[in-house]
Amino acid sequence: MKKITFLLGALLVAGLVNAQTPTGQGSATTQSADATKVVEFSELDHDFGKIPQGKPVEYDISLKNISNSPVKIENVQVGCGCTTPKWKAGPYAPGESFKVTLGFNAAASGAFTKTATIFFNNGLSKVVKFHGETFAESTPATKN
Repeated sequence: MKKITFLLGALLVAGLVNAQTPTGQGSATTQSADATKVVEFSELDHDFGKIPQGKPVEYDISLKNISNSPVKIENVQVGCGCTTPKWKAGPYAPGESFKVTLGFNAAASGAFTKTATIFFNNGLSKVVKFHGETFAESTPATKN
């Protein structure tokens, strides 16, 4: 009898804990809304091509507010420490253009693909990518 009472109590506790776990819309696991409905992006995947290893590069993503309300950048989160974002929060008026600059230190050799997530007000975000390949520059031999 004690085992049955204990089992029923455990099931009750498990049910209560499960009822407190968020599911569906509005949960922390739900992705942010896509920002392409309010911001126009010049490109979403930039190709650096072949770049010398150890020589930092950067590129600008041009953005334009295509909505009827002001837009603010709340954060730009990069995937690793080899990527450096530069941006101004705004606000940017309807029709106004602005930019986000992404830099890459090119320290590692070989092919690379990196991402950055741009977070806007009103829960909007967009992931942008860049890729390419680094190569080691050969140094000419010195003559004695």
